[in-house]
Amino acid sequence: MPVTDLPDAVTGPAAHALAAGRAAILPNPSPLTYVAAAVDPRAVNEAKARPADQEVALWVHSDTTWAALAPALDLTPTALTRAFDLLRRELVTLLVPVRTEVPPPVWALPALRDGHVLLFGARWQPLTALLARFPRLYVSSANRTGHAPAANVAEATAMFGPGIPVTDADHLRDTSAPHAATTMLRIAPDATLTHVRRGAQDQTHGPDPAAYMAHLTGPT
Repeated sequence: MPVTDLPDAVTGPAAHALAAGRAAILPNPSPLTYVAAAVDPRAVNEAKARPADQEVALWVHSDTTWAALAPALDLTPTALTRAFDLLRRELVTLLVPVRTEVPPPVWALPALRDGHVLLFGARWQPLTALLARFPRLYVSSANRTGHAPAANVAEATAMFGPGIPVTDADHLRDTSAPHAATTMLRIAPDATLTHVRRGAQDQTHGPDPAAYMAHLTGPT
């Protein structure tokens, strides 16, 4: 199935909400679920009906945002390249250590957790034009607290109601496949990876996350 840019008529409600500081529900490629995104991290948490100050992932879809954040990341050059690859190609959520001597930018603090910044880096083609308008976003899985993340536009619309726009890209996704939120990994300064949370990426490799970790560390 060809993947093309979504027209402005489809992404317009989300763009309007994001510009106004409100949350929008955006699609990911299968087998990832939809996500809640906003320029204000509090709007993401409020949409999910959880504490407004809870940490959320920083969506580093913009190369400019990544470049501004990179000096604060406690990674060797090899690990930095590895982290970028995991975010862009594997589409995982990644916990990355920050330097004590180089504080992260203020806008990264909502993603800070125990000395690590929580990052998401997917840049799906259908959202290219929309994301270009909002180079710095915060993001979390599209679910209300206690519910599974929305796997399709119908689930997202039912969960969040008419007050939060949902961008429909199901015609570009395989809605018949099992979906899940992203796998979460932690990367160490030397590029060593630790599996933190099960998700879409490792589940495609079977019931044991070790199979996915072996895939990541195997020959490329």
